[in-house]
Amino acid sequence: MRYIARVLTSNATARRTAALVNVLAQETATPEAVADVLREHGESGPVDLTPADLTAMRTAATSLREVFAAPTTDTAAEALNRLLRKSTGRLRLTAHHGTTPWHPHLDSDDDAPWGEWLLASSCLALAVLIWDGQRPPGGICASTTCANVYLTQGSGPPRRYCSRRCATRERVAAHRRRQ
Repeated sequence: MRYIARVLTSNATARRTAALVNVLAQETATPEAVADVLREHGESGPVDLTPADLTAMRTAATSLREVFAAPTTDTAAEALNRLLRKSTGRLRLTAHHGTTPWHPHLDSDDDAPWGEWLLASSCLALAVLIWDGQRPPGGICASTTCANVYLTQGSGPPRRYCSRRCATRERVAAHRRRQ
């Protein structure tokens, strides 16, 4: 079912996770919109998503949002540990029948359902980010008009917004309120 053209790093997988959590949060998201996000993040071959796949992926995305919402490293790790205990398989290596380099998976097999695959691959990537950075892997946009998740990567001050656009919109709104 899922044969990634290139093996994604944990950062690339986490970026895909954030993009999928955001698109799946939209009630109007279609299977085609979700497939587009998957393709933008390295999925090759046909991406045939059914309404049941979309429902399962939305359930996974809702669970993953808790990790992004965690205010501390400890609460992010605890949320992720709950998901790992409850929802993933054993760590295994796969090369997708020789079509990709060897890489880790936590789903049940190479043809796992989309929802299971999303949750397992996302948990693995977010676990690596917590391990590497010793901080929460992301956050939820502080803008009152946005609920997107984002990744916290690199150095610098902590982020509060998913994008410059949201940060600017909030600064302008605060300025107008003060006037």
